[in-house]
Amino acid sequence: MNTILYILLLTALTGVGGLALGGLLAFLLGRKSDRATAMLVAFTAGVMLSVVCFHMVPEAFEHGGDWMVPVCLLIGFGVTWLLNCWIDRSVHHADHDHPHQCACGHHDLQTAGFVLAAAVALHNMPVGMAIGAAVAAGGISGGSTLAAATIGLHNIPEGMSITAPLLGGGKRPVRAIGVAALSGAPTILGALLGYYIGAAAPSLLIVALGFAAGAMLYVIFFELVPEALEAWKSPLVILLIVAGISLGLLLQLGAHH
Repeated sequence: MNTILYILLLTALTGVGGLALGGLLAFLLGRKSDRATAMLVAFTAGVMLSVVCFHMVPEAFEHGGDWMVPVCLLIGFGVTWLLNCWIDRSVHHADHDHPHQCACGHHDLQTAGFVLAAAVALHNMPVGMAIGAAVAAGGISGGSTLAAATIGLHNIPEGMSITAPLLGGGKRPVRAIGVAALSGAPTILGALLGYYIGAAAPSLLIVALGFAAGAMLYVIFFELVPEALEAWKSPLVILLIVAGISLGLLLQLGAHH
């Protein structure tokens, strides 16, 4: 299969498709199950951490990376952190600008859904780079597919979070799910950017892998793990994270044989 076509199909399925699936589940379930969400998020965090530690970072070192790998990892983490700080500040500002637009509160719910969709779209760009960098490093392989699959899994609860307030605000199900799906489009752009940067030269591949790994670490430790622990305060959350790491490692070992 053509590499670019592979990237387009893979990111459309995991980026757009993962968010659309989350939106569909929000519509079918009517509300999110905190425990089910926590289990999915915790397991996804473990698998994603496995991809970063046992695939992306070692791949960067194999292509000649030395001090560049940790530096780029820190830059990727820092840029994603600053981006999310800006998003949080924008959301907080929007909430204070329009605290009550109508007595029914529907406009507030719709605003929350659209703002969250914009936030997800923005942070899907650097996360999508992980897929493109993985393809540039290893071609069409199990490693890049696993990286994309973890991103697809982590998009499911985000799709639910976007769709639920839009449905509560009176949006039709098709439109609400469509907004969630559309916020996954930057994943495709990010993946193409990561691939072209990585394919241009070994040194740029190291930069792309390190930056994307740092972005994914931010998502893991500042979004997924806190969300799981907040939704379900149980030691089983930690067990699911470890189970996700173990499965991710087994899948990557299988991909190399």
